[in-house]
Amino acid sequence: MGSSDSKLNFRKAVIQLTTKTQPVEATDDAFWDQFWADTATSVQDVFALVPAAEIRAVREESPSNLATLCYKAVEKLVQGAESGCHSEKEKQIVLNCSRLLTRVLPYIFEDPDWRGFFWSTVPGAGRGGQGEEDDENARPLAESLLLAIADLLFCPDFTVQSHRRSTVDSAEDVHSLDSCEYIWEAGVGFAHSPQPNYIHDMNRMELLKLLLTCFSEAMYLPPAPESGSTNPWVQFFCSTENRHALPLFTSLLNTVCAYDPVGYGIPYNHLLFSDYREPLVEEAAQVLIVTLDHDSASSASPTVDGTTTGTAMDDADDFQFILKGIARLLSNPLLQTYLPNSTKKIQFHQELLVLFWKLCDFNKKFLFFVLKSSDVLDILVPILFFLNDARADQSRVGLMHIGVFILLLLSGERNFGVRLNKPYSVRVPMDIPVFTGTHADLLIVVFHKIITSGHQRLQPLFDCLLTIVVNVSPYLKSLSMVTANKLLHLLEAFSTTWFLFSAAQNHHLVFFLLEVFNNIIQYQFDGNSNLVYAIIRKRSVFHQLANLPTDPPTIHKALQRRRRTPEPLSRTGSQEGTSMEGSRPAAPAEPGTLKTSLVATPGIDKLTEKSQVSEDGTLRSLEPEPQQSSEDGSPAKGEPSQAWREQRRPSSSSASGQWSPTPEWVLSWKSKLPLQTIMRLLQVLVPQVEKICIDKGLTDESEILRFLQHGTLVGLLPVPHPILIRKYQANLGTAMWFRTYMWGVIYLRNVDPPVWYDTDVKLFEIQRV
Repeated sequence: MGSSDSKLNFRKAVIQLTTKTQPVEATDDAFWDQFWADTATSVQDVFALVPAAEIRAVREESPSNLATLCYKAVEKLVQGAESGCHSEKEKQIVLNCSRLLTRVLPYIFEDPDWRGFFWSTVPGAGRGGQGEEDDENARPLAESLLLAIADLLFCPDFTVQSHRRSTVDSAEDVHSLDSCEYIWEAGVGFAHSPQPNYIHDMNRMELLKLLLTCFSEAMYLPPAPESGSTNPWVQFFCSTENRHALPLFTSLLNTVCAYDPVGYGIPYNHLLFSDYREPLVEEAAQVLIVTLDHDSASSASPTVDGTTTGTAMDDADDFQFILKGIARLLSNPLLQTYLPNSTKKIQFHQELLVLFWKLCDFNKKFLFFVLKSSDVLDILVPILFFLNDARADQSRVGLMHIGVFILLLLSGERNFGVRLNKPYSVRVPMDIPVFTGTHADLLIVVFHKIITSGHQRLQPLFDCLLTIVVNVSPYLKSLSMVTANKLLHLLEAFSTTWFLFSAAQNHHLVFFLLEVFNNIIQYQFDGNSNLVYAIIRKRSVFHQLANLPTDPPTIHKALQRRRRTPEPLSRTGSQEGTSMEGSRPAAPAEPGTLKTSLVATPGIDKLTEKSQVSEDGTLRSLEPEPQQSSEDGSPAKGEPSQAWREQRRPSSSSASGQWSPTPEWVLSWKSKLPLQTIMRLLQVLVPQVEKICIDKGLTDESEILRFLQHGTLVGLLPVPHPILIRKYQANLGTAMWFRTYMWGVIYLRNVDPPVWYDTDVKLFEIQRV
């Protein structure tokens, strides 16, 4: 039968379904088989031939027919899984049912009245079914569907290579088959790499798309961090009820981490033949991050979450395989070749970042392995590249946040700060000033660029960016002159009166920067003559802060200026210098670009927990101070915590005009500015530098820098303050943010076919830039 006939018959069946007002019996196989038995329709055909309006019409006008369609399609998948899909016809039926369910499920999820349907046990009927629980066969439809998909993903000659030598042998018994021997790719827990098979990859992809669609019920519930928000589909699939949970998790992880888009290194190879592996890898990454999303504390799902990925996976070779794979894929869009467009560029870096985040967050052994490995810098550089590239694009705010969250998580560990001292020699073309220095220089220069030339919606991230710099600052051995000037420029911009007085929490940014300078002066003075010189040159900024006016007329005048200057930060005074060769400026989103809304992220005080570094290098968690008035109980010298905990009000209140600065408020934090160390440094060094300049008639910077390199402040500075690290701590707010972001990425990335497009999702809004 020709494919056009096949499509015509399929379309006729759909029309019959939508026009029948009477229920069609489940036993009427002649009618139902039209949807899967005789057709050879691609998933794109199914989406075209089953319009959204018609699915909704059946749902409203003849619900029993929609229920029977779903029930019969699941029944066919269960039969296929039971029989092992030996004939081509059986394989075709399974694929057709899979495509049809992928099309229909979102329209069942979008209607609250239908939400319980798949969890009911009476075939094609109402919500009850509780009375049949003693009947062993009365599984909810959702469970039957999920177990059938799992079986089919390890079905010999359909989705995995058969191990039987001859066709005369009876096919492998599906029930006795040990799927651990059929893992899709070598890597974690599996040494054998099966022969690539295009057909198997395509079949896996279709089934994974259906699985992802099952999990996507989460998209149709509004964001609610208070609810335990376990996704029943994910919870059951990852439970011990599914004997394939672990081999499938391993298969997905290995498929992603073993993928090499560059292939054999032949230029333009991606133009010569299509890479059927990439769509499978994308689908695998998306299913992986969703299965890792549900509540990790839930004991109901030990197989994938708690026991396996959380604690049992601790082999260094496995960790190395995962880290190398993710780093290779994240670095792919940065590959520069002499031939333009000669290497394939992957598009699923956001899913990879979520995967990396989940693995680090769940498995602390993996996180420590990452931090011990020099490969952590192969994760850092791509993240900084993405942050810099996306800074002007409103549709990529989510990407900016996840990149910053990962760096915040890493920065809570001393090893990360130490690693940043490695010289930066890879020249990835980025729209930043040229510098010679370390990975720490790269990080700070990119952060400066984000703060001074990112778009307005990134302002909530400034606290996070500077917290990262504070966390690594005690370990930075030598900052370049370019970087030192950038840090001083930020202090200059943040300490203008109009900026300090225009929002209740803007002064925290000044506290963070002062803490950075104090950490470097107290712990890394010897190698940081560039920074010391920059501080001396810009000493007036510190004097202005020490003498910050607190009288009402000056505050009023500063705010008047604020109204005339909407620009968030002064960009003058920062010598930009030329950008790196081959780079292009960060571009805003194309008009009309779709983006999904995100929930608000918690403030930095909720995102992090303070720890103090003891003399032996261990971290001691600091108890949050009890709420007390600002007059008593000042925190340790150089510690801004109390000041930035006070007056922490949502920025919206200042925007709506409810909040206004008072002299008392300014005094409450001005008195806590940690300026003692810097003032002492200036008191000692400025006269010496001036004397050298007068004595030798110097105008040359290099002589002064040489003097500062050999100078010492031992015994002249205040007693070093304890190092404080603000470590990321998991909380409900960020868990909800990640869920919203992850599903938003999955929604936007699945355009062929557009699985969820034009359905009534509730987790986020779809907006146009």
